[in-house]
Amino acid sequence: MDSDLREEILSILKASGEMTVATVRPDGYPQATTVNYVSDGLVIYFGCAAESQKVWNIACNDKVSLTVTLPHFSWEDIRGLSVGGRAAPVTDAQEISRVSELMLRKFPQILRYALAGKKGVFLVRITPEVISVLDYRKEFGHTDLVKI
Repeated sequence: MDSDLREEILSILKASGEMTVATVRPDGYPQATTVNYVSDGLVIYFGCAAESQKVWNIACNDKVSLTVTLPHFSWEDIRGLSVGGRAAPVTDAQEISRVSELMLRKFPQILRYALAGKKGVFLVRITPEVISVLDYRKEFGHTDLVKI
């Protein structure tokens, strides 16, 4: 992957805090949900309720798609990512600790939920396999495709 393109991807991931993640329901329909996320390099993490439909969907089919779009005022300024990858639960204690720390730094308000004793948070790791980098500043509809 071109180093400039990698830096653009990392910049977009760092600049945004929410994404829309699409999973596949057992009935075959896609389900798109907005979630907050953190990233570590190109790997993306989000948390959700352990009993959520997303968790069930990922257990049945680990293929996901997601989009990240930076705020913009006109179409000529659209920048974002469209990602296809594989989702997996985060189960390793060290990884859970590292991701929790990343989330706390990016979203300090989550401490309020942790202190309230909220349980059943399920951490998900998304490993990208293909990334489409959208940059309409270059031209309307411009994308660069990256296979990981």
